[in-house]
Amino acid sequence: MFDIEFYNPEFLWLLLIVPPLALFFFKTNKNRTSSFKISSTSDFRIGLKSRIYPVLDILKLLTITMIIIALARPQEISNSVRTKTSSGIDIVIAVDISSSMLAQDLKPNRLEALKSVAAEFINDRKNDRIGLVIYAGESYTKTPVTSDKTIIIKSLNDIVFDGIIQDGTAIGMGLATSVNRLKDSRAKSKVIILLTDGVNNSGFIDPTTAADLATNYGIKTYTIGLGSNGNALAPVALNPDGSFRFGMTKVEIDEDLLESIALKTGGLYFRATNNQSLQEIYDEINKLEKTEVEEIRFSDAEEKYRIFVLIALGLIFVEFISRKLIFKSIV
Repeated sequence: MFDIEFYNPEFLWLLLIVPPLALFFFKTNKNRTSSFKISSTSDFRIGLKSRIYPVLDILKLLTITMIIIALARPQEISNSVRTKTSSGIDIVIAVDISSSMLAQDLKPNRLEALKSVAAEFINDRKNDRIGLVIYAGESYTKTPVTSDKTIIIKSLNDIVFDGIIQDGTAIGMGLATSVNRLKDSRAKSKVIILLTDGVNNSGFIDPTTAADLATNYGIKTYTIGLGSNGNALAPVALNPDGSFRFGMTKVEIDEDLLESIALKTGGLYFRATNNQSLQEIYDEINKLEKTEVEEIRFSDAEEKYRIFVLIALGLIFVEFISRKLIFKSIV
């Protein structure tokens, strides 16, 4: 944004002399006009000059005004604000994409509800780097840790259950892969947000071992158990055309395991039973993991007094030429 300021505003008090000068010039011209006589109509040209003679005084007043403003040194100030991240956070979001994530106790299903909430969380973390890990019976990195939010959001939206990786819930492998993405990070704070809707039943890495790894590398882990209490409409079999057949199944989440992982790594465990509670959990994590941001203000001053000096010089020149040429006969 731009603003006009005066470096020497005390000179603006000199503008108070302009009205008395104007009054003085007015009375002087009045006396001069009243004593001026026209001897004949042939001298009308001189009479007209005397009538417009106050223009010279107006030029003087304008010149004085411009000089005073120039002395006050007007400046155009350009202000800008930049932020400097003094303590960035590297975050990996580990997403369970087993077939049970298609359960419809969250709307439209657990996976889509998670993607919607996680996208908002990612957009809020403007100064942090984020990566995505997905896991079912095995795990892999969907997006390495990056500050490019466009890539992260696109990768998040592309997550679907397509049967490419083995079905199951390998919590240990999902956590270990996430640790691997962060272990060499130089960020002052490293965080994993691990979400699952089941129990560890796949993979060759024990979740406790993966939690120990996270602790050794100073990586805090927030765990989220996703699913309503009781039963939920979830995939139970495949139809002949390859689509899922849904039926009511019991929601089973190994909350003790998730709590122990969070406790061991210095994080917290949350339970999300509906869309609203899932949103609140991500909001809470967003508040807990604050990035230290330093705000730096820049100001650039551009001098504007020169234009007033030029105007004053121009007015002096016009007044001088007018006095010597146009009003010479009555000066």
